[in-house]
Amino acid sequence: MGFDFQVRADGSVVITHHGRQATVLRGARAAEFLEAVASDPQGTMARWTGNYKHGNERAAKEHPRNRL
Repeated sequence: MGFDFQVRADGSVVITHHGRQATVLRGARAAEFLEAVASDPQGTMARWTGNYKHGNERAAKEHPRNRL
């Protein structure tokens, strides 16, 4: 998916998507994110940045280009 994150020296977390900064988490939110990211990194980062489930997933699944 292209998500990545870095933990800064001050404890904040920077989440990037395809090399561009998506969000910065600080304090308790950063600590909560670091606990959650261990299980499913890409999905967790997508949810925390808001880039998740736009409603067109079912339509895109049925598109001829995406059928196998």
